[in-house]
Amino acid sequence: MSSEITLLVNPTAGRGRGASAAQPAASAFRAAGFTVRTVIGEHAEDALARARAAVADGTGALVAVGGDGMANLALQAVAGTRIPLGLVAVGTGNDFARALGLPVRDPAAAGRLIAEALKGARLRDIDLGQVGDRWFGTVLASGFDSRVNDRGNRMRLPTGRLKYDLAMLAELASFRPFPYRITLDGGEVREIEATLIAVGNGSSYGGGMRICPGADLTDGLFDITIVGDCSRATLLRVFPSVYRGGHVDHPKVTVVRAARVEIAAENITGYADGEPLGPLPLTARCIPGAVRVVGP
Repeated sequence: MSSEITLLVNPTAGRGRGASAAQPAASAFRAAGFTVRTVIGEHAEDALARARAAVADGTGALVAVGGDGMANLALQAVAGTRIPLGLVAVGTGNDFARALGLPVRDPAAAGRLIAEALKGARLRDIDLGQVGDRWFGTVLASGFDSRVNDRGNRMRLPTGRLKYDLAMLAELASFRPFPYRITLDGGEVREIEATLIAVGNGSSYGGGMRICPGADLTDGLFDITIVGDCSRATLLRVFPSVYRGGHVDHPKVTVVRAARVEIAAENITGYADGEPLGPLPLTARCIPGAVRVVGP
């Protein structure tokens, strides 16, 4: 393995934490005997091109410094290769880092852990979701949750989590279930009314909401949480339990497992790792062992 580590940095992650996080992480890598190359793209496409070039050059590891968006960008560069991926999580959500058991908002600790794991070859292969040529590590969201994302992305103020809390309240005002068509593993098409359908490779999204609490990164299957045709009042009652995964016990919630899922609905955007994939219909496949990650 090369002794070089490539840091893929989002300087704006976590309202500026990304820029300051790169230095203590790099210091930890150098203290462990690694050389460090830092990549900061002018925009997402440029950053991805530079990350792919580093992977093609045989870098010892690609380490994303930022939030789930930067982790998702890094996945596009390393998926399907044997180059290990590490995360220095300093964003707003950090759900992929949590799924991997990595420190959150502690770049020095994350740097030390990743360096020690690389030196000890403590690496593992995990599954990824794939939609077309796009990879994702945590959850594909569609429905009420993606509508909240849509609205939040249109809002300039406020910033951070408060923006999405306000977006959720605004979406509740016009809330209604959506008619879906869903197909699992090429079986029959099911037509259902649902509040949302979440396809989980990992268990959480949105900064710790355990929407798919039983998801396993190594079982070759998605956990697919279907929240049925809830009323607004029911949704408000059930929502707080999502943070501990208790919503799956509600009679309006169903969890199924599949390696391939096709979801269709009108006027709904799919989001994966918090990033927009495009309008439904979408087909997601769970690809076993698609990426090698550095973990505790």
